Amino acid sequence: MLMTPKESSRRDFLKKLAIGGGGVVVLSKYHFLFGNEATNGILKAIVVDFDKCTGCRTCETVCSAFHHPVEINGEILNGLGNPKLGNIQVYHYNPDVDIPSVCANCPDTPCVNACPVNADPNANIKPIYRDEVTQAIRTNHDVCLGCGSCADACETERTGIIKMNPITQHPEHICDLCGGDPQCVKNCPYGALSFREVDINRTYFGLSPEEIAEELFERYYSGEEVING
Repeated sequence: MLMTPKESSRRDFLKKLAIGGGGVVVLSKYHFLFGNEATNGILKAIVVDFDKCTGCRTCETVCSAFHHPVEINGEILNGLGNPKLGNIQVYHYNPDVDIPSVCANCPDTPCVNACPVNADPNANIKPIYRDEVTQAIRTNHDVCLGCGSCADACETERTGIIKMNPITQHPEHICDLCGGDPQCVKNCPYGALSFREVDINRTYFGLSPEEIAEELFERYYSGEEVING
């Protein structure tokens, strides 16, 4: 059976991490350590329990409202919450399956590696980079060329959550973890989201919404039981 480029890339990625990640990260019970005191050196990301998700899109709304505030009478308030502007996106499939998709905060950062632009000499960061405090993936649009390399890498190797804004030509939907306090996790009415340490062996890690939906179709509609990590 031939592997797709994405399957091959992901398998190579897991293999490399299993032997130590070439010295870039330290692997210890799948905790990825970077020596940052603010996060205790552990990568974290938002994890979805698909058994609990109802597709209500609350996560999209609160994410959008938080990241697009408005000023009213001199007071800064959360924005209107257009779901399409959320960094987490919910995909609906038939048969009935709802897939919230969000940045996996990959340890090997294929999106960052794909960026062809050198780091800004003043800020010492690339157009897309890992934040030193939260260790979330962030963007620096001031030096972004809009080439789409980060989105292509995410699409072919991981979740495909990164999209290029058709107007600004800048990458969007990259989760910044709300500074370490994800609003989608706090406000999910069904407890379907959690903020957990990155684990590359977790079920569905780094898979696209379509790939997850296919596995859930098999599980939900064929009677085959699979445990969601």
